[in-house]
Amino acid sequence: MSDSSPVSPAVAVLDVWCELQCADCRDALDDVRAVRARYGDRLEVRLRHFPLEKHKHAFAAAQAAEEAAEQGKAWEYVEAVLGRVEELDRRGEPFLVEVAGELGLDAEEFDTALIDGRHILIVDADQAEGKAIGVTGTPTYVVDGERLDGGKSQEGLRERIEGIVDRLLAENA
Repeated sequence: MSDSSPVSPAVAVLDVWCELQCADCRDALDDVRAVRARYGDRLEVRLRHFPLEKHKHAFAAAQAAEEAAEQGKAWEYVEAVLGRVEELDRRGEPFLVEVAGELGLDAEEFDTALIDGRHILIVDADQAEGKAIGVTGTPTYVVDGERLDGGKSQEGLRERIEGIVDRLLAENA
């Protein structure tokens, strides 16, 4: 979910390369929530899609997340799907549409978006960019050009992210 609007210099950007069928990404949610809460509007947290081939519903889930962004509930949708990774694994696209309905989104439009593939280019572009910068798994964080791999361990990553963001904000103050 990339927002092409200009970022003010006082705002740091954290790209979170994520896959919605990834249990490690689900486990990383607490850190992402904490960082978002700590910095508020001084940090733009952007979800970047990196669906892995080993997860058969990951590409559809990335497209669904983009539809949720279109309908104004990007992070709510991402958190709802990540919170039920096992159910996504079992049920696939019908589950993605069901979650949309649970959140009050237009589930019929979700179904149509998954069929017509209107968000494929966004997902493909994110994945290509991720590969170009060396993302190999999820979650991976990129802040100020520094790539932090959370797929091996989340241990200490939030502190490292906060250290980089604090430095960026201080430099831009």
